[in-house]
Amino acid sequence: MSVPYILYVLVTIFMFAIGAIIGWVVQGYIYKSKIGSFDEYVKKKQEELERKLEVQERELKIHSKEELERKIQELESKYKERQRELQEIENRLLKKEEIVDRRAQFLDKKEKDLLKKEEDILTLNKQIEEKAKSIEAELFKIASLTREEARQIILKEVEESLKKDIARKVSEAEEEIRSIAKEKAKVILSEAMESCAIDYVAETTVSVVPLPSDELKGRIIGREGRNIRTFETLTGVDLLIDDTPEAVTLSCFDPIRREIARRALEKLIIDGRIHPARIEEFVSEAEAQFEESLIKDAEDALMSISLYGFPIELKKIIGEMKYRTSYGQNLLKHSLEVATIAGIIAQEIGENVVLAKRAGFLHDIGKVISQEYEGPHALTGGELLRKFGENELVIHAVQSHHGDIKQETALDVIVQVADTLSATRPGARREDLENYIKRMEELERIASSVTGVKKAFVVQAGREVRILVNPEEVDEETSQKIARDVARTIEESLVYPGIIKVTVVRETRYVEYAK
Repeated sequence: MSVPYILYVLVTIFMFAIGAIIGWVVQGYIYKSKIGSFDEYVKKKQEELERKLEVQERELKIHSKEELERKIQELESKYKERQRELQEIENRLLKKEEIVDRRAQFLDKKEKDLLKKEEDILTLNKQIEEKAKSIEAELFKIASLTREEARQIILKEVEESLKKDIARKVSEAEEEIRSIAKEKAKVILSEAMESCAIDYVAETTVSVVPLPSDELKGRIIGREGRNIRTFETLTGVDLLIDDTPEAVTLSCFDPIRREIARRALEKLIIDGRIHPARIEEFVSEAEAQFEESLIKDAEDALMSISLYGFPIELKKIIGEMKYRTSYGQNLLKHSLEVATIAGIIAQEIGENVVLAKRAGFLHDIGKVISQEYEGPHALTGGELLRKFGENELVIHAVQSHHGDIKQETALDVIVQVADTLSATRPGARREDLENYIKRMEELERIASSVTGVKKAFVVQAGREVRILVNPEEVDEETSQKIARDVARTIEESLVYPGIIKVTVVRETRYVEYAK
């Protein structure tokens, strides 16, 4: 073989090797390029898929949330509808239960009435049997009596049996008279109002208690008026529920009873629980607190004129002077005025100023207790002060300031002059009110003087006397007799305008305690 041929073969082999190497490199590069593009493609597809999944997931969540809210709203609507149905069912059941309770109460009442009627029938049968036996015994007894003795027995029995009939007839006659006199009473009352100082009496014998709202008026009156009747019975004060908005009026000639009633009513209004037991409790509390206020009022008045050394019981009586009047003058203010004038006069003429003030302040103390003792108020006042150990010069000045006993000292004259100056100044006194108060006190005294009377109150501005009797001592027939006797006594002993109604209340209470 020639050299060129060998070189040609070697070059060919070399070129073939170089071509193979270049082909292998190019192929590797192409493969690597394809692999990189595929990875990017896969990654891009994966990202697109993930984005689609996220979008679908968000749409699914939103749809699920909307569906859930819709379901919740449907459930709430069904729940509210169910609640409304249950409430209606409950209301119907409550109404039916109330109806059943009322029917049960009605049946209980009917049963009690039947039992009571049965007991009354049994009692009546026993009475008839006892009466028959008594009559039989009387017949045997009469058989052995003389004609005159039998006549007296029969007359006595007839008289006893006719007592109730007579009382009934009298009651019917009184009702007939009242019905006939109804129109005349209007005329009489009109004339009485024209002849009396109505305005002044109304201003000094009433107290107005404000109410938070007019709804309380019904609660104050109570079912069938039991609350207002209990209040008036316990206090002796008229409770006027009129058309005045958010207010009630207390009317009574006795300012102490009226003040106690005012305090009790204000506490009842604040408490809100108004029923007979609560009324009785608050009236008792008001009476106890009123005594404490009397002492405070007395101490304030005594301190204002520099007087000291009075016992507690006397201070209570002095405190009552704030609620008493003397011919229209407030008794406490009048007494302070007299004490001040007496002290000035005593200082000017060189007498004991302290004794003059004491005598001037205490000169009308007897008017506070005038309802309890008979006689002039000056003498009863002096005796009261003597019980409390007051100075004899002061007592003598008190008893002589109206000439009931002879004046002996300058102190006696000082007190009389000071009293006259206080009473005779222009506008100091009004006689009409004093006459009205005296008439009210006399009405209560007449009613209280009857045997068996526990309490007596004058109400309706003197148009009614309400008498509470002891049920153990007074029966029904006697109660009617008391009313008739009191009315007759009032007619004979007093001069008054119009008509006065006498009401006798006989009430029996039974109280037991569950332990």
